[in-house]
Amino acid sequence: MSDEDKYAARAQRMLTRWSGQRMPVQRRQTVEGEVLRQNPPALGELAADAQTYQEPGKTLPVLTQCDVLVVGAGPAGISAALAARRAGADTVLLERFGCFGGVITTVGMETLAWYRYEGTVEGEGIGIEMERIAAKMGGAIKWPYNDSQCLDADFFKVVADRLITEAGVRPILHCLAVDVIFEDDGKRLRGIVTESKSGRQVVLAKRIVDCTGDADIAHLAGASYRKTPKDKMLGMTTVFNAAGVDTARFVAYTESQPATYADWSRTWAQETTGKEDALRSPYLDKEFDTARELGVIPQNSTNLGGSWSALTPAGEATNLNLAHMYGFDATDVMDLTAAEMQGRQEALHALMALKKVVPGFEDAKLRNFGMTLGVRDSRKIIGRYNLCSEDVRNQAKFDDSVGIFPEFIDGYNILILPTTGRYFEVPYGCMVPLEVDNLLVAGRCVAGDMVSHAAMRNMMACTVTGQGAGVAAAVSVQTGQSTAEVDMAAVQAELERQGVRLH
Repeated sequence: MSDEDKYAARAQRMLTRWSGQRMPVQRRQTVEGEVLRQNPPALGELAADAQTYQEPGKTLPVLTQCDVLVVGAGPAGISAALAARRAGADTVLLERFGCFGGVITTVGMETLAWYRYEGTVEGEGIGIEMERIAAKMGGAIKWPYNDSQCLDADFFKVVADRLITEAGVRPILHCLAVDVIFEDDGKRLRGIVTESKSGRQVVLAKRIVDCTGDADIAHLAGASYRKTPKDKMLGMTTVFNAAGVDTARFVAYTESQPATYADWSRTWAQETTGKEDALRSPYLDKEFDTARELGVIPQNSTNLGGSWSALTPAGEATNLNLAHMYGFDATDVMDLTAAEMQGRQEALHALMALKKVVPGFEDAKLRNFGMTLGVRDSRKIIGRYNLCSEDVRNQAKFDDSVGIFPEFIDGYNILILPTTGRYFEVPYGCMVPLEVDNLLVAGRCVAGDMVSHAAMRNMMACTVTGQGAGVAAAVSVQTGQSTAEVDMAAVQAELERQGVRLH
């Protein structure tokens, strides 16, 4: 075709389009990627009036199998997984978020142990190891008023990755446990059902350690538990971090206005032994009263106040534990939704108050919120042994001890710090649910009353029960005994081999 013919053809096409006539078009089809054609899902049965839906039956694929499955990768879960693997078990660590670390990394609570005033006796073990490795890798900074460490919450994600990888634990992230699978006897757990981007799948395990914090697996398995009434539950917190802080001016202010633990009693009645009252505390409280008087924040922002933690050379103030919400149940999705949204608003009120009232914060801005709420209180299992106030206050000793924890109680208006070298032993029995076998529960949901919970909910205590549960699970697999029958002498021998102080 000559150039003149090509020009005439283009002109004709233009005239045809302008006149509104439809033209035949040769459409190209993409060939990128694989086309996956699926059958429509089976239909369930909806009973709208009864507000129920009957799911259709499904055949689920097995994602993986292992000796020990640890569900939840906070301080308890990491400790359980590392301990089980070091004891020789093929171990999987499953976590619903995209990182390990739990309250440290997802909430931004950077203090595994902030209670180390002079005289504290620790149980050693994996919790202390995590702090030391984080510090060695440059991911920790000294806590303001004693020898405790503040972990860099984001950097600890890398620390945890390294610990899990080097130990040979098999990781699964972005995966939520939604149901349990029993052996034929209906009492021994055999696995869990998961939900993820990969769909609904199964993980089979010879032993399961519930480190979800809320005893989710125990709950799904039908184990007994208790919950404190909602109006008496410990509050939830939205932790946030600020940038642009003149840290030198702020430190000068805190030195000119020194806060102590006695100041914690200014707005609520707090029980102490008296020895805590004069100790320095990184605490901010009356500043929010001043901000309300100035009209900087709403008068109903009454649950502001608490601790600050690390200050960095980059002008960051992290782990600002200042915005609290009460009257919410962490096992109720609608309560969680309301608390998340309220918490972010209250955290912004706290930041506005700091900017107006506290020297050094004038040019501060929000760096980030924690990925999720900090929860202190939800389900606690009913165990073979249920810890009580007398145990954690009076140096209890147990034949089935899996570790020790300092006499540190923080919650329900009680604050006792371990400044005199006192400690109690943690029994294996508080991790053993009554109705379900081959399941152990570690972390803040172990069995006990409110006062013992105020001790055992602390992150370093969670590492004690986590390591104990991980070792017990591994030993029970190796000896062919269930978790209810495991040889405690063998468990304790392995814990001592891993450096744990039992007595």
